[in-house]
Amino acid sequence: MRKPIIAGNWKMNKTLAEAQSFAEAVKNAIPSKDVVDSVIGSPALFLAPLAWSLKDSEVQLSAQNCYWENSGAFTGENSPAAIADLGIQYVIIGHSERREYFHETDEDINKKAKAIFANNMTPIFCCGESLETYEAGKTAEWIEGQITNGLVGLTNEQVSSMVIAYEPIWAIGTGKSADANIADEICGVVRSTVEKLYGKEVSEAVRIQYGGSVKPENIAEYMAKENVDGALVGGASLEADSFLALLDAVK
Repeated sequence: MRKPIIAGNWKMNKTLAEAQSFAEAVKNAIPSKDVVDSVIGSPALFLAPLAWSLKDSEVQLSAQNCYWENSGAFTGENSPAAIADLGIQYVIIGHSERREYFHETDEDINKKAKAIFANNMTPIFCCGESLETYEAGKTAEWIEGQITNGLVGLTNEQVSSMVIAYEPIWAIGTGKSADANIADEICGVVRSTVEKLYGKEVSEAVRIQYGGSVKPENIAEYMAKENVDGALVGGASLEADSFLALLDAVK
C-alpha cells in the first residue's frame, strides 16, 4: 500500500502573516503521518518561519523550486543545501509554470532532482501536457518523454522514494479538470514508464499525484483510482478549512 500524499502548492500567494495564520489553523488538526503525508508548498520567503512554527506538528514543508548547485554566484536562486538546513522535506520541480514562464528544460529538472536527493530531500517531480498536445492524442508520448528525460541517472532507490505529479497544463487554474478516469489513465502511463526504466518493484513503490483543479468536492473520486496516490493542489490549498477538508477526504 502506498501512503497518500496531499501537497498544497501556494504558488506566489500570501504574506508572512497570512502564512503563519494558516499554519496556526492547521498544525493541530492535521491527520497523522502514519495515515497521510500533509505537505505545504510555501514561497521560499516563508519557509524558515513556517519550519519553526510547524516543527512539532504533522505538517511537512516543501519548497516550490531550487537551484541545482549548493552555492555560488547565482543571484536570486535558492540553494538546496540551505533549504535542507531548515528541515524542509520536499521540493517541487518541473511545474508547468516553471517550464513555460521560466523556460526550464528536462535537463534542468533532472539536475535539480539529483541535487535534492544529494541534500536528503524528496523531489515532487511534475509532468503534464498542453491542451494542444492532449487534443492531438499525444499525451502518453509527451509524458513518457518528460519522465524518461527527467529521471536520467537516478537510482532505483531514489525513484522509489520520490513523488511524481501529473498535472495537465490545461487543468491548472482553469476550473477544468481531467476526470478521474483520465487522471488514472495518465498516472498509469507515468507508472508504466517508470516500470520500463526501473522495473516493476520501483513502479509499484513510487507515489503519483494528480493535480489540476482538485477540490474537497472531487478529491475522493481521484483517490479511489488505482494509480492516483495523492494530489498536488493549488487554489484549494490556500484556505485552512479547504486544505483540512482535502485531508479529511483521504485519511
